[in-house]
Amino acid sequence: MEEIINTENENEVSFPETVVNQENETATKETCSCETEKQCKCRCMPIINGILLLGLVLIYIFHFTGIGAKGGKSLVNADAKAPVAVSEGGLKIAYINTDTLMAKYQYAIDLQKQLKDFQTAKENSYKQQMTQFQKDYQAYVGGGGENMTLSQQQAKEKELTDRAARLQNLEGELAQQVAEKTMQESEKMTNAVYAFIREYNAANQQFDIIFSRSFSSSPILYGNEGMDITDEIVKGLNEEYARVKADK
Repeated sequence: MEEIINTENENEVSFPETVVNQENETATKETCSCETEKQCKCRCMPIINGILLLGLVLIYIFHFTGIGAKGGKSLVNADAKAPVAVSEGGLKIAYINTDTLMAKYQYAIDLQKQLKDFQTAKENSYKQQMTQFQKDYQAYVGGGGENMTLSQQQAKEKELTDRAARLQNLEGELAQQVAEKTMQESEKMTNAVYAFIREYNAANQQFDIIFSRSFSSSPILYGNEGMDITDEIVKGLNEEYARVKADK
């Protein structure tokens, strides 16, 4: 569903209606090759209607181109928003504002805090090891090797060199661990949300399409507020999450 801005109208040239009609009549006669105008219209109308029908189908296609229930509690919601059909017999479409969902979904809020704590713990572990290494290094170069034999000095210097190399690698390893955990937990939550939406929709409105809408990236520039089901989805997700936490 993309916005197409047509700038060609500024350069349009208007032709007199009589000229256009004459050209259309000439083209019709040349195409149909009928003996009379009546026969021509009768033979050409099915073709024109077929082209118009195909055009409508293409326009329609272009325009309209999770955590499950636990504890035996039904996802049926008597207050679920009634679907707003695009047209009579058309698709039933809804959308969810993902920015609002992530800001109000307690699981997402708790997960963000957990990931932040995990990252902080890894950073603190690295800082502690780095601080201890700096103390040991300063103690050695500041005179700690005066009472060591040559072989002892060589052993100490090798130890410090190896520790420095490990710390250098450790920084990258810890950053990778944080990134991997963030990706894994985010994917887990996303799958849970998708599963919930799928089951909730099956139990309630049964929309044909549910779009994602966000401020930063969204194919939806405008949506009828009657199609926004964000609040009821967030409510259902939080109720589900509360039951899961209570069962732990």
